[in-house]
Amino acid sequence: MQYETLVQKWRAGRDKLLLPMMAEAAPLDLTFVGRTVLHAVLVGLAAGLAGAAFFGALEYLQRFLLEEGAGYVPLRAHGETFAAAEGPHTFRPWLLVVLPALGGLACGLITRLAPETRGGGGDAMIDAFHHHGGIIRKRVIWLKPLASLFTLGTGGAGGREGPTMQIGGALGSLVGRVLRVSARERRILLVAGVAAGISAVFRTPLGAALLAVEVLYRDGFESDALVPAVLASVMSYSIVISIFGQSTLLFHASDFPFIPRQLPLYALLALACAFLAAVFASCLHKVPRLFAKLPGPVWLRPAWGGLLLGAFCTPIIVEVGKRTNLPGQGFGMLGGGYGAVQMAISGADWLPDGWSAVRLLLMLSVAKLISSSLTIGSGGSAGDFAPSLAIGGLFGGAFGRAASLLLDDPSIQPGAFALVGMGVFYGGIAHVPLSALVLVCE
Repeated sequence: MQYETLVQKWRAGRDKLLLPMMAEAAPLDLTFVGRTVLHAVLVGLAAGLAGAAFFGALEYLQRFLLEEGAGYVPLRAHGETFAAAEGPHTFRPWLLVVLPALGGLACGLITRLAPETRGGGGDAMIDAFHHHGGIIRKRVIWLKPLASLFTLGTGGAGGREGPTMQIGGALGSLVGRVLRVSARERRILLVAGVAAGISAVFRTPLGAALLAVEVLYRDGFESDALVPAVLASVMSYSIVISIFGQSTLLFHASDFPFIPRQLPLYALLALACAFLAAVFASCLHKVPRLFAKLPGPVWLRPAWGGLLLGAFCTPIIVEVGKRTNLPGQGFGMLGGGYGAVQMAISGADWLPDGWSAVRLLLMLSVAKLISSSLTIGSGGSAGDFAPSLAIGGLFGGAFGRAASLLLDDPSIQPGAFALVGMGVFYGGIAHVPLSALVLVCE
């Protein structure tokens, strides 16, 4: 009995001494963690359903307006073929000029109700995280998809990941407010929603979670949100693949071996991509100033951007179509451009050989840079994620083909350079080197 009393006193003294030290060294609120994990799963479920609905609606809208209406033939990536139109259609260049302007006009009118829905949505999400306690207005949940559908469904040269990033963040913010959680947890749920939104349309659950916690800062991570972001991202991904099937967005025919002697070439590619990314970033900052000088109110600027986009891309599509005998083929200039990345990675039957292919890929990368700047810079509801991957992939594919021709080295695989170009370009422009690497590999 005396022994048991001594043991109890020892344990009481130990707990009295050590527990405060442990709490100070590693403050961990298990109730908070468990509650946040549960809420993150709910956010992932909601964002997955919203992302799947948005992706499906956008694919069918593009099919109806661009393919069947204007006769536009988009390049499609491996995971974008479920809504592809069947059979040839009459190419109508005049309609391809008008459609982006009409979509931009509809987008501008919608964004009058919520100015934060202009552009890709990433900047608005970051602003809400840092300056508004993780609060995004509820109206963003339904206005952002509408504005983005009109922008992208009519040919806007932007990505769908930016819009779903903001939609997912808005859903996370809404869940936090409905459940009346603290400001800290609401911000974490916003980040979880962002990860789930990206994962829903890009199908990379780990990379999406890393991007969501890395994109918030120029240097560093929002480490508290990593586990909830991973859970929400995996849940969202699971919802999407249960609807559309389990497949990656992009496909490459074989593995690319690691050849050490080619490392200097990749370093040179990184320097060239850094320069091109700086040009793209400069365009995204300067183009809005140019549109601000055009006549009319702010909400009219996306229509101006759509009109200039159609006027710029349509002659190129007509001319290249004549040379390749593919009338209406857009080569990724409109929309996100993942089909162009797919072409740069795995090639295409109609892609020419030798230096002709290098010139075509370089021309398409520059054209994509200009067209995306017009859509995003004018305030169209589209993101810069997909265009960045497209520009980097096209440039990397051209670089790899040029290196193979110059060095007469058949071991150089242009598809590998296209993949590296994707990661390097987006990692540089968004300051997310780690998540860009994981996204491309995944």
